[in-house]
Amino acid sequence: QVYLVESGGGLVQAGDSLRLSCEASGRTFSTYTMAWFRQAPGQEREFVSAFRGIGDYTYYADSVKGRFTTSRNNAKNTVYLQMNSLKTEDTAVYYCAAGSPALSATRNQQGYRYWGQGTQVTVSS
Repeated sequence: QVYLVESGGGLVQAGDSLRLSCEASGRTFSTYTMAWFRQAPGQEREFVSAFRGIGDYTYYADSVKGRFTTSRNNAKNTVYLQMNSLKTEDTAVYYCAAGSPALSATRNQQGYRYWGQGTQVTVSS
C-alpha cells in the first residue's frame, strides 16, 4: 500500500510560481512511476506530468510544457511539481498519483493505483 499526501497549494496571481509536494509512504517509493493530474471545476481530471522511477525522462502535457517541472527526492519520499508563469487556466485541484515500477510514464489515469487527496491551486488574474 502506498499513501500519498499533497501539499503546497494556495491562491496566487497570474505569473507567479508555486511548488507542490507529494509525500509518499512505502519503502519502494523510488521505483514507482509517479504522475500529476489536475481537475478544474466542472471539468474532467486531466494529465499534467509523469515520470518513471527508473530513468530521467518526464512526460508533460502540452498545456504546461516549458512552465512546469517535476522532480523527486527519494531520500524524502517526495515528488515535486514546480509551477512557473501560472495562468488562470491552471486553477484546479492537483492530484499526485503512483503506479507500479512497470508502468510507463503514461497520461492514462487507469494505470495509477494510488492517489492523493488533492491540493487546491487558484490563480487569480
